[in-house]
Amino acid sequence: MPARPAAAKVPGPTTPGWLPVTTLTLSVLGLAAAAYLTFEHFTSSTTLACPETGVVNCAKVTTSSYATVLGIPVAVLGLVFFVAMVALCLPAAWRATSPWLHRGRIAAVSVGAVSVLYLVWVELFAVNAICLWCTAVHVVTLCLFAAVTVGQSMGASPPQGPARSAG
Repeated sequence: MPARPAAAKVPGPTTPGWLPVTTLTLSVLGLAAAAYLTFEHFTSSTTLACPETGVVNCAKVTTSSYATVLGIPVAVLGLVFFVAMVALCLPAAWRATSPWLHRGRIAAVSVGAVSVLYLVWVELFAVNAICLWCTAVHVVTLCLFAAVTVGQSMGASPPQGPARSAG
């Protein structure tokens, strides 16, 4: 009896070992800071742990007209972003073979990074004040963007399916 040819194995994603832990940790840190800013938004910044003098003035930033987008507090948008990133950065999500999950992760973190660039511009040039808590969220978001893009460029992407032969 002739031997059956072995079924071609489709390789799974090759995620660097540091990537799921790093991105999940960053996402949880961002979630905590965004949750704090959301709490402060809805309590009128009564316990905001940040100076209110000079250039560093969290209250000035978090209560400015730029603190909402289409009536939604920026802090809430940050909270939603980090909830999504926690889900997209779970180890199981990194092991998933769905190309849409990996594309969604890179799309979400890209939107986050672009949003951060806009918000930093707002702080520096429109509000003329810097919020330390917002800066923490911005730094975490940019680090998350770097980790996801570097990780995906290192091969953390789903398999594209078996190669087709021409002919």
